[in-house]
Amino acid sequence: MEVLVNNEELNSRWYTGTGLYRNVWLYEDEQIHFAIDGIKISTPDVEKDMALVLVQSTVKSEDKLNHKITIKTEILDRDGFVVTEESSCSTIYGQTEQSHYQRIGIVNPQLWDSDNPYLYTCRLTLESDRKFIEQAEVKFGVRKLQMDSIHGLRINGKQVKLRGACIHHDNGIIGACTLEMAEERRCCLLKEAGFNCIRSSHHPLSKAMLDACDKYGMLVMDEFSDMWTWSKNMNDYATYFDMDWENDVEKMVVKDYNHPSVILYSTGNEIQEVGTPKGVEINRMIARKIRSIDSTRYVTCGFNGWLAGIDYEQTISKDIKEKAVRENKNLNDMMGEMMDIGDEKMIASMEVHPIMTERIDAFMGCLDVAGYNYLTLRHEMDRERKSHRVVLGSETFPCDIPELWEIVKRNNHVIGDMTWTGYDYLGEAGLGTIKFEGEKEIIGRTSWSGDIDITGKRRPVSYFREIVYGIRKAPYIAVEDPAHFGIKQQKSKWAFEDSIPSWTWKGYEGKTIIVDVYSASDEVELFINGKSQGKKQTGEKKRFTAKYEVTYEPGTILVKAYYIGNKSQEFILTDEIHTAEEKVNLEISSNITELRPNGSDIAFITVELCDKNGIVNMQAKKDIRIEAQGVGVVQGYGNADPYFQGTYQQKTIPTFEGRVQAAIRASYEEGEAIVRFMTEGCASVEMKIPVKKC
Repeated sequence: MEVLVNNEELNSRWYTGTGLYRNVWLYEDEQIHFAIDGIKISTPDVEKDMALVLVQSTVKSEDKLNHKITIKTEILDRDGFVVTEESSCSTIYGQTEQSHYQRIGIVNPQLWDSDNPYLYTCRLTLESDRKFIEQAEVKFGVRKLQMDSIHGLRINGKQVKLRGACIHHDNGIIGACTLEMAEERRCCLLKEAGFNCIRSSHHPLSKAMLDACDKYGMLVMDEFSDMWTWSKNMNDYATYFDMDWENDVEKMVVKDYNHPSVILYSTGNEIQEVGTPKGVEINRMIARKIRSIDSTRYVTCGFNGWLAGIDYEQTISKDIKEKAVRENKNLNDMMGEMMDIGDEKMIASMEVHPIMTERIDAFMGCLDVAGYNYLTLRHEMDRERKSHRVVLGSETFPCDIPELWEIVKRNNHVIGDMTWTGYDYLGEAGLGTIKFEGEKEIIGRTSWSGDIDITGKRRPVSYFREIVYGIRKAPYIAVEDPAHFGIKQQKSKWAFEDSIPSWTWKGYEGKTIIVDVYSASDEVELFINGKSQGKKQTGEKKRFTAKYEVTYEPGTILVKAYYIGNKSQEFILTDEIHTAEEKVNLEISSNITELRPNGSDIAFITVELCDKNGIVNMQAKKDIRIEAQGVGVVQGYGNADPYFQGTYQQKTIPTFEGRVQAAIRASYEEGEAIVRFMTEGCASVEMKIPVKKC
């Protein structure tokens, strides 16, 4: 079978990919079998000494005859031992479906949460007329969700604040291709960076990513769509919404039902109809549909306040609408400009305007959580107005995290914050870049608004956020590019700083350079080659940041962070960066050491320009060529440069910040995947990855 796709016309505000980029399964069953997606597992009652597991299974008969069937259900622990079981018998009539309902208790259960994502396996064995027919296994977690405006969100009785990341569905240099190991890697990188929740913006999350989130304890807000009946681009989902929404919502919820990581469903993102009676009614229909299938999770929506007034000649939108007409701007242009250079007083007045309040109340009436995109003033305002409302910052600016997280900490009804964005993505090019006066404008490739770049490398904002969250005590040093010192800049609200963790700036000796130090400590002290540059206050009152203007000289830059309390509590933590030598070698590493011959396993191999001491020279630039042999293929090859002008299929890639990355995909044969990298002036490097059956 061959599938041909024509995806040449605009259908999204970002890169979506094309073709069959997620797994497609062909099922071959006996005449009596479990229905596809016909096993649903929930844990309605959870106590420390006992958990009730509700297993609902649907059996389908294609036969014309009646048959006696038995379903044996076993619950297995993490090590594969059966901890409890239950059986049920019945007669299934010809060409019918039959639902089975089993209540099973687990004594002294291991509970699932972000810190301890313990998974059980539910194994169902189907027999017909005493003959084995089929066996199905489903992983699940035992956990209890509670939420209200007094206690906030609780999992297993413990309050949880969502340290959230919005993410798109692409995997960087391999595009939209959804491979299990790629999704697992991305999930792990986000968790290691301090996030405990992701928002699937703006798409139903892949099964592969859901499996990874279950395994590693990443909470999920799964989102239905970026539009309903009003288009944001030609040929987008609005064209099909009326026909398909109900079926698509059902598929999303059924897909998520057995995954303990999923705690929230979102009916949509920045829907243009939100300020209209029709939009309110559609929201109610979607929320009602979700709850008809799954009443165990909560429902929200990413509400954009500006869109709530765009369809009306009201005070809150008049100035913006006139500007749009006058300058012939589209939706994305206007939203971006308003956030970037808009009048702060106008934006603030829009957020709290009575018309906005009226429309929010109408729209949020059917939701469990008010999801606010860029409506920070509403977070605490709602506590006074609507004492029962639970609020989530469903999409926020990365630079505002100190203020946003303080709001989250001091308000139980505000359950968390979702930054835009946790992981950089293809499309919406240049959203988070900084433009400097006099520089030629270049069309970009990635958004450059992620805490983590598309190769999986954490950027300075990621460490800054980790410090604000309170989960990193050590300070962090980032250095702003001296080439831009003193030059006027236009900085997007989605941009952070023009900085990298490097003290290698050849050609700028003796010139002024800005060093940013991020720390939760009371004060920090910066040293250059052992000489103090003075102490500065940091911590919450200083937005966790100290800026130093210093004179650049190669060597070592070190910061000491002083936590000052009583003598028994005082301590010092440090961070340091060393100048890399000019002569570099190619250093190679991989995130995994072997692959399976299944056609989908994938390894991400990184090559960096390092000196003899292993220090990455982020200033050095080289074109690096790749060659692959054996039983692996190059799925993608690239760098994290937001302005990269090539493709991720070419054989030679320039380094960006001293590195390139290749994604090597296993074939269906056993053997070795051999990958070699070469560049002028350096010895080539090679990696051999075994491809073998487990």
